[in-house]
Amino acid sequence: MKRVNRLLFAMVTIPIKWLVKVKSIPADLETELGIDKSKPIVYLLRTHSVTDQLALKISAASLGLPKPTAQVDIADTEFPPCLFLRNPSSLLNRKIKNTNIEENASWLFKLHRENSDLDIQIVPVSIHWGRAPGKNMSGWSDVIANQVSPNWLRKFFIVLLLGRDNFVCYSKPVSSRAMSNLEGADDEIARKLIRVAGTHFHRRQQAIAGPNRLERYQLYNAVLGSESVSLAIAEEASHKKITQQRAKAQAKEYLTEIAADYREGIVRWGSSVLTKVWNKIYNGIEIGHAATVRELAQNGHEIIYVPCHRSHMDYLLLTYVIYHEGLVTPHIAAGINLNFPPVGGLLRKAGAFYIRRSFAGNKLYTAVFREYLELLFNKGYSVKYFPEGGRSRTGRLLPPKTGMLAMTLQGLIKGINRPVSIVPVYIGYDHVMEVSSYLKELKGTSKKKESFLQIFSAIKKLKNYGIGHLNFGEPINLANYLDQHEPNWREYREQNSDSRPQWLTPVVNELATDVMSKINQAAAISGMAICATCLLSAKKHAMAQSELEQAIEHYLTLLKDAPYSNRATIPQMSGKELLSNTLKLNKFTVTEDSYGKIISLKNQNAVALTYYRNNIQHLFVLPSLIAAIVFSHNGLAKKQILLLVAKLYPLLKRELFLYMSSEQGSSYAEFLLDNMLNMGLLVAERNKIQPPSPSSEEFYSAWLLSRGIRETLHRYAVVLTLLSKQGSISRSELEQNSRHFAERLSSLHGLSSPEFFDKNVLGCFITALKEQQLVDIDEKGQLQHAELSESLRSDVIKLIEPEIIQRLKQI
Repeated sequence: MKRVNRLLFAMVTIPIKWLVKVKSIPADLETELGIDKSKPIVYLLRTHSVTDQLALKISAASLGLPKPTAQVDIADTEFPPCLFLRNPSSLLNRKIKNTNIEENASWLFKLHRENSDLDIQIVPVSIHWGRAPGKNMSGWSDVIANQVSPNWLRKFFIVLLLGRDNFVCYSKPVSSRAMSNLEGADDEIARKLIRVAGTHFHRRQQAIAGPNRLERYQLYNAVLGSESVSLAIAEEASHKKITQQRAKAQAKEYLTEIAADYREGIVRWGSSVLTKVWNKIYNGIEIGHAATVRELAQNGHEIIYVPCHRSHMDYLLLTYVIYHEGLVTPHIAAGINLNFPPVGGLLRKAGAFYIRRSFAGNKLYTAVFREYLELLFNKGYSVKYFPEGGRSRTGRLLPPKTGMLAMTLQGLIKGINRPVSIVPVYIGYDHVMEVSSYLKELKGTSKKKESFLQIFSAIKKLKNYGIGHLNFGEPINLANYLDQHEPNWREYREQNSDSRPQWLTPVVNELATDVMSKINQAAAISGMAICATCLLSAKKHAMAQSELEQAIEHYLTLLKDAPYSNRATIPQMSGKELLSNTLKLNKFTVTEDSYGKIISLKNQNAVALTYYRNNIQHLFVLPSLIAAIVFSHNGLAKKQILLLVAKLYPLLKRELFLYMSSEQGSSYAEFLLDNMLNMGLLVAERNKIQPPSPSSEEFYSAWLLSRGIRETLHRYAVVLTLLSKQGSISRSELEQNSRHFAERLSSLHGLSSPEFFDKNVLGCFITALKEQQLVDIDEKGQLQHAELSESLRSDVIKLIEPEIIQRLKQI
């Protein structure tokens, strides 16, 4: 029998190799799964299939794993390299014959009892051909449906048509020694292994292909027949004096406008196209912490991806990454502005569902949309939506919109029969194609409506965009989150399912802030972002190449030695290498004189590059503040520095979505300060922390660091000085006056950051002043200058340049 199997394997190997392209998940088996390549490995597969074994053989060779076709030597005895749960189904009927897995596993456990040093790694491996979800209706495409154990004829068509879309998914190894130590006879332990493996492979299938596809008739019946939508239809008919049928027809139109029409073939085609696009415009896509999401999917969680929004590329990049990480692609909440032909239809078939920018007051639309979202949750579809509600024009995170989060929590309260986890996602780029249009919009130009011609024009401009970065943040288990913030939330399931509890709004607001903080917690430092950070702090936006390389090296070392978080990622290369790669993007001007090369920003690029600096500004805000305090005071006691940092930290936390609490922020600031001293960026002399000597190589890097926060401090000074001069002022008037004076400062002093006078940023700071009770509020709601706000103003004024102080006296 072994000879027959080997002969069959040899016969199909050559032709199949031409048809099969394997994607191994994960790529780093040792780090993510703990697989030890030096120990014996036995593979556990779902189906005894020659083509599955061939795909595994190709994957194993690329990963340095043992061949799945070579016998394993265990205690001087040959053991089969693979265990199989089941055989393929028969060609003429669906009967499936049992394999000899129970016999082989029992014998393996018996060997362990006879050899105390023996320990084999049993590695479950899922082989997937395509990603088609199950269907409730039969059709011609069932010929290549990825059934659990297809017969040889069906498998022939599967390999022929889906061989280029093969995924080999490895799971954490099971210790045969640990299993042999379980109570019970060897055959009982073997049967337990079979049961657990069956459940494992079922979950793997769900994680990569998702639940059964939702047919249109099921969609309409489920949403339009729900209690909440039925009540909304009746109310619509009564309010507008129309028939129930007409109101129901309107509800159906809303649902047709909203709902996705997912087609796995479109996603597969899109993956192939995007692979070519990414290879053309990016030098790579760096992905961090994907193992976290795979574990959630394997444990049966409903996953809600909540990414930041930098570019229209985000829609494509995140879905592409999720697909190639072996996870089911999510249904995506997209703005209705993207629903234009032919793009709208393609996105809909790729999983996009459309949402209007505003539907306040339209109760019928609200009921239909909310019921549709809850249906996706209950059916087990992963979902993706952008909490900012739109793309950031400044590179900073925008204040979150809470509508989708509120609907998510309401769905959980009504009852979702599986754990629900929000996964924050950080996305960053070396180049964002829309930056130039963002700057025009910030200057007052109207936003152009999306169209096919606009997209075609953008495609023609595709060029070297450097590296894309995508990091998955720390998940938030929503049930646990509600347990902490509203322990009795489950009681509301027994009440009116569509009522909105009074506690919901404050909990949603806090959740939204936590989500944004966790997005920034998972930030990725790109070459463009760190180069922009340095050059924008330099006078005239120019530095000698050697100085820039040294500054980058200092900044990278500081964040490696005192990491902002365990989820933030830092380039694993030298400052010189990073600068060399970034210069290839042609965003900087390089000139040379007798002393060496000078790197500078083109005038028109300086403003644009603030976008990339702002992506990572939160990582450097505390070291910048520490350096600014030391340089401004020309030396200060450590305790005084930390007290001033603690005073400003809550305001910076609110503005930049820092994830640490005030206590954690203070501890981190002290840790940073100690590391800056160790690196020589600061020095301790005569019980004071002082700037390094101007003759030292660390001086220029430290001085640049101190200038990184100056625009934030200038903005604080403007608002606080206006409040001080007025004494009493409305919030709207304070925002407006602050914006006008900030624009004046920007013009007079060449401050190139668009967010310096951005109303959202100014409004966020004023909100933080109120939250921290640094201003008083009278009975009319007017903001009142107070002793605390004056104390803060005095501290801030000491940290800014004299010429800015002089301008502030003109208020």
